Amino acid sequence: MWQELLIELQAGNRKALARAISLVENAHEGYYDFLKQLPNAHTNVIGITGPPGAGKSTLVDALIAALTAQSKKVGVLCVDPSSPFNLGALLGDRIRMNEWYTHPDVFIRSLATRGSLGGLHPKIIEITDVMKAAGFDHIIVETVGVGQSEIEIAGLADTTVVVVVPEAGDEVQTMKAGLMEIADIFVVNKADRPDADMFVRNLRLMMAPAFQTAKHEIAIVKTVASRKEGTNELYAALLAHQHVAKQNERKFWLLAERAYHIIQQDRMKDIDKAVLKKSIAAQYNDQFNLYALIEQFQ
Repeated sequence: MWQELLIELQAGNRKALARAISLVENAHEGYYDFLKQLPNAHTNVIGITGPPGAGKSTLVDALIAALTAQSKKVGVLCVDPSSPFNLGALLGDRIRMNEWYTHPDVFIRSLATRGSLGGLHPKIIEITDVMKAAGFDHIIVETVGVGQSEIEIAGLADTTVVVVVPEAGDEVQTMKAGLMEIADIFVVNKADRPDADMFVRNLRLMMAPAFQTAKHEIAIVKTVASRKEGTNELYAALLAHQHVAKQNERKFWLLAERAYHIIQQDRMKDIDKAVLKKSIAAQYNDQFNLYALIEQFQ
């Protein structure tokens, strides 16, 4: 059964891809056996992250336009905020990409974070590997954008794009340590706003220590995504980064991060939030101690 699904997936069947993602996302019986059959694909994964309001979804929309204009096949995983009660995705941002849903060279899938603190879906690594088997030229992963925990995207993406806006000076300063670690490319979006050039200069000064120690130049690209301005320059920066010879240590670190998250998920699979909620409700009183309750599950 899974072999047939894999054959259809590799043949570019989008319905098969949707079924395969659902199989993995919902951890249906046999999904791990399916994952073990996936070939080792080398499709470059582009991570788009940054603080809320930076225009990540609009930038992804513009980047899709730039890639399809080059006759590239694009897979997009959009990780949306989810309700803490039913874990469903809040899909408001996807309206910005609605023109691509019927495009033959574009596949977009929205995923809920399902309570994950890193701005990603709990099975984002596995789902990305499924996407790699579908023959895309580029895979874009857009995170929710939740501050310091955005660093998790660095364990998934081959090229991490951090999106900021000119007014984000204090926010960037707060996030600077993490950004220096993960950014391969900076995008200053909404660059038609006042003081954008000054912000870019300050960003270069702020990131100077990272620039000096980086194995490659960290590009800073100005865009106005709502008008699709600067996206060709971003595409050029992405291609330039993809052609940089990556150190083996970097590649092994990425793989180790992915392996760590998969093992972590597997060891946590017997912990059910609904069961935790019932236990808390049953034991809650004036003497309730959260850590004593946790000990029962360890």
